[in-house]
Amino acid sequence: DWMCKTFMQLSLRELFWLKFSCFAVPKYTLISHWPLYVKVTREVSLTAEGFMPEDGSGCIVGIEDLPEQECVCVATAAGDILLCNLSTKQVECVGSVDSGLSTMSWSPDQELVLLATGQQTLIMMTRDFEPITEKQIHQEEFGEGKFVALGWGKKETQFHGSEGKQAAHHMNKHDSPLSWDDGRPRVTWRGDGQFVAVSAVCPDTGARKVRVWNRELVLQSTSEPISRLEQALSWKPSGSLMASTQEKPNRHDVVFLEKNGLLHGEFTLPFQKGQVKVNELLWNADSTILAIWLEDLKVENSHTNSYVQLWTTGNYHWYLKQSLHFGSLEENRLVSLLWDRENPYRLYVLCQGWHYLSYDWHWTTDHGMGENSQHMSNVAVIDGDKVLVTAFQHAVVPPPMCTYELQLQQAVNQVAFHTDPKHSGDMAVLDACNKISVYRYGQSTMNDPTVRFGAVGGNGFKAAVETPYLDKTYSDSNEVMNPLGLRFLTWLPDDSFLVVGQGQHAAQSVLHHLTAVPHVAGAEEEHLNLRLSVPVDGEVISLCCSPETRTVAVQLADGQILKYVWEASAPVLEPWQTSNGSAVQFPYPCVQTSITRISGEEMILGLTDRYRFFVNDIEVASNITSFATYNEFLLVTTNSHTCQCFCLKNISVKALQAGLSSAAAPNSETLRKVERGSRIITVVPQDTKVVLQMPRGNLETVHHRALVLAQIRKWLDRLMFREAFQCMRKLRINLNLLYDHNPKLFLENAETFIRQIDSVSSINLFFTELKEEDFTKSMYPSLNGTCNAQPLQHSDQKKVNVISFSYCRYCLSILTAHVKKSPPELEIALQKVHDLQENVTPDVKAVSAEEALKYLLFLVDVNELYDYSLGTYDFDLVIMVAEKSQKDPKEYLPFLNTLQKMETNYQRYTIDRHLKRYTKALGHLSKCGPEHFSEFLNLVKDQNQYCEALKLYPSSTQEYKDISDAYGEYLIQKQLYEQAALIFARAGIFAKALDAFQNSGSWQQALCMASQLGYTKDKLSSLARSMAAAQKNQLIFLDSQKTAFIHHKSRLQVVQELKKLLTCFADYEMPNCPELDLFSETSSVVTASDMNSKYSHSNSRISARSSKNRRKAERKRYSLKEGSAFEDMALLEVLGESVRAVETVKDIHILLKQLVLFGYDEQAGALQQVLEEVLELMETSIPEIWTPDLQQSSVNPVLGPNSTANSIMAAYQQKRMMTPVMKDQWALRLSKHCYMPTVLTFIQL
Repeated sequence: DWMCKTFMQLSLRELFWLKFSCFAVPKYTLISHWPLYVKVTREVSLTAEGFMPEDGSGCIVGIEDLPEQECVCVATAAGDILLCNLSTKQVECVGSVDSGLSTMSWSPDQELVLLATGQQTLIMMTRDFEPITEKQIHQEEFGEGKFVALGWGKKETQFHGSEGKQAAHHMNKHDSPLSWDDGRPRVTWRGDGQFVAVSAVCPDTGARKVRVWNRELVLQSTSEPISRLEQALSWKPSGSLMASTQEKPNRHDVVFLEKNGLLHGEFTLPFQKGQVKVNELLWNADSTILAIWLEDLKVENSHTNSYVQLWTTGNYHWYLKQSLHFGSLEENRLVSLLWDRENPYRLYVLCQGWHYLSYDWHWTTDHGMGENSQHMSNVAVIDGDKVLVTAFQHAVVPPPMCTYELQLQQAVNQVAFHTDPKHSGDMAVLDACNKISVYRYGQSTMNDPTVRFGAVGGNGFKAAVETPYLDKTYSDSNEVMNPLGLRFLTWLPDDSFLVVGQGQHAAQSVLHHLTAVPHVAGAEEEHLNLRLSVPVDGEVISLCCSPETRTVAVQLADGQILKYVWEASAPVLEPWQTSNGSAVQFPYPCVQTSITRISGEEMILGLTDRYRFFVNDIEVASNITSFATYNEFLLVTTNSHTCQCFCLKNISVKALQAGLSSAAAPNSETLRKVERGSRIITVVPQDTKVVLQMPRGNLETVHHRALVLAQIRKWLDRLMFREAFQCMRKLRINLNLLYDHNPKLFLENAETFIRQIDSVSSINLFFTELKEEDFTKSMYPSLNGTCNAQPLQHSDQKKVNVISFSYCRYCLSILTAHVKKSPPELEIALQKVHDLQENVTPDVKAVSAEEALKYLLFLVDVNELYDYSLGTYDFDLVIMVAEKSQKDPKEYLPFLNTLQKMETNYQRYTIDRHLKRYTKALGHLSKCGPEHFSEFLNLVKDQNQYCEALKLYPSSTQEYKDISDAYGEYLIQKQLYEQAALIFARAGIFAKALDAFQNSGSWQQALCMASQLGYTKDKLSSLARSMAAAQKNQLIFLDSQKTAFIHHKSRLQVVQELKKLLTCFADYEMPNCPELDLFSETSSVVTASDMNSKYSHSNSRISARSSKNRRKAERKRYSLKEGSAFEDMALLEVLGESVRAVETVKDIHILLKQLVLFGYDEQAGALQQVLEEVLELMETSIPEIWTPDLQQSSVNPVLGPNSTANSIMAAYQQKRMMTPVMKDQWALRLSKHCYMPTVLTFIQL
């Protein structure tokens, strides 16, 4: 019978078990599963085959399930190694050790097996039981990882603290062995199977030592001497540490060892010294939970209790998250404890009385659900017999720090917050003995000794946080055999409790609705009355409550969702249905659920442990790591390290699915980046804080833009301007939103805004940020698409001017309003300051002129304000501004005294010229009389104000003619001959107009001017001869351009051909190639990569030069010298210049017409012929020179991962040269068409 139990202990896949659920850790939820019945499917007798004695004296020291071989490997203390086939039920002895076996341990990959024999040796064997090597357990040497001595002396000679030098004589003190230690070696493998650790009792010292071996059984390291080290040993699968236990003089610790044998951290068990013994330590598969199996040490006339504790770590603190008490009954005594290899949060427990339990656990967050309570955003963390509570509305501190802590008598297994929003801070705590302790706020004035402050008070500091008190403690009158018999404790709004228990049948749960029994005088504890029990056909794995609709959503293991309405006349449990009547069932079980409303319809949200997110039975995302609901908002964190926020008021499920599947715009208020691995802890109601927890345990508070803007909009709708303004300043929200949210409401409540803000600097800050932009459309669009803004009656007015006008009755705000107007009204602002100086009011609260001027100087630069005051021509105002500035009176007083002695117009001219307002200065100077005209003309010439000067005098005056004469000369200097000729002609200066028309080539207008001047025939003939001379110059120019173009074109073809040949042969070695002589004359023409490498250093050197030297170096670089590196690019540049030069003679047809008119037919024909040849040559050559490939490369520069700075620069330089040339192609064609009528006319003549 015992052998069958042992077999059932580890051959788990041969069992059928039933499951139940219960809550676990604070931030975490636990789901545990346990059976009522266990069915044995196969049984193999070891006594019948003679492998075990029939008297029960035999012992099995190891058992391993080998799925690939469909058998179980069993090792007996007698030394036999057996293979039990599960299909044929045959038992085969594959080996035997004469000295017996004390331990058998398989590697995680089941490729190796390690045996510890009775002779204190280790035998490493393959999976086929072929021996690899055998070594003694107790070795004298340290191992291959022996530390290197750095000359610091021996440990005995080092400083020993308060123990003094006597400590050196106790280094080799023998430890007395623990009485309950069985002395057997303990073996544990690292998760990757590369190393194995063995804990064995040293025969010399009596203490245990841990030795680390590799897969070839080569010793790597030996642990340092650890006093009273116990037998339990477990290597963390991640490979960082090994866990063991140590009995110290005043406590019992779990200690951690590194691979090199040194201690690295510890934590204390919640028991007295000598109270319990640790049978096993087990890490789960992902190294996040450490399970400890403990038993009370045997005491006479008493039964021992068994415990299983689950410990996790965060922020360098170890938390006892769950404590399972199995009692003292013999049938409940544990015989085996095992973590599942595939599911890291599944734990198997086997008891002596054939009770088999399976627990599934997952993380969740315990937090209050209230929105209006003063005890908001409380989050509870379970830490053994304490509950650490943090009020995030008052302090954001990470665990293990807290606002206050609750001290219980037993270890805590679950915390449930009140679901009534008005009492969301109240808590119900379920401990390991199934007692419920209720903590409430506000009704007791006595300090509860079980509640004490954490990080926010105590030690003489006064804390402004209210703490709860222990109201009642309820105990369950029905004794529950299994640990966690009650789970999913839910505190309903009507002060009743909802819990889940096990049903009468295997796959059945029971929903218990409990109410408090009236208090009995003298009773220490109160009891709960069973109001209603509702059987559930299935395994309940989660509960979530909605206080708004008074419903509870019950999730079953198959994903089915049931609805429980507790306030109905006859509470019933019915399937959860959608609006169209279909039942809701999650495709996969969800570890976190919540009830919310989407577009007014009540729906249930679910998140699986694989990050799949469901709304009812629709999967809307597959990358969600956590979520939280707050009012009408849904917040989620994703695997892409973002936090997204959605408004559920006016959104459909499909729109939500689309929003989660697509990336939002970078400036969208729905999305923000968060730290890798962040998860949502809570959202602080009536605030904008979202608290996130990082994987290492620390907290981060973010203010999600969507929540911030939503809260600001609510404050503005309620006319709570002060709260909105403070939030916007703190979180850097543009203050334009105060007005843009609802302009009409804001303007109608201007006095309310001023009264609430009650700060001149804050109001002025608001004015300084005003811009002519609707921020509700650009920067802060509404998340739900709704807008409460009411448009203004005069929407054509500027926003800044409207607000400034509305607030102009407030003194300093008046100045700010005038300064912020577009354009700024600094003159008006200065006049307001001047009025304050003249009209002194007896009101002490009124702003004085001095204060107003100081504030204006804060808004505007003092020099700019001084210039503006001088531009008002008010010397009192100028002196007032100058006195408040840091100007030296010796600088401005002589200047002002000189101005006051001048005539008014000349005074204002002097001021305007000083302020460089030359247009106004000319206006004032023109009024000073003819005696100042020479000064007027000099100013016009100095500042090129000819157009403005011409407007100040009539066209019939001599002043107008003088200004025009100066203007024409100015245009001739700029080589704008045609414009200069027009100015001369308007003023009647025909001689200068004739010369200007001749220089511009406008021969027809020149003849008109000759007519105005009354030219004789001789003078007209001379004018015609000058036309012929111009024809000769055009012929010479065209011939030179034609010759140069042909030469450069032919040279470019040669260079391009040589470059192609060099590129083709660049990758081949040609030592005896005769064609190498072809490259002699162009030895410097290299490939692009060589070209870039050659000039890379010079570029960096040239960049530090002056701009003049850079231009010189650039011209030198693109040299026309034959054989230069960039000869082809220089040729392209020169050819482009030739094309552009020919295009500049586009008005040559005017000269041709005038030559024909005066009888110069031969000269006109020659010029026409040469022009046609040049145009034809260039038009046919352009496609040959600038090929389509070259043009495309210039449009699309070479970019990419293989590009260099030099290659990109060369590509853009080529683009710069190509762009104007491609435009010149169309210019040439247009010029040719313009010349064609002249050709036809000449042929007819």
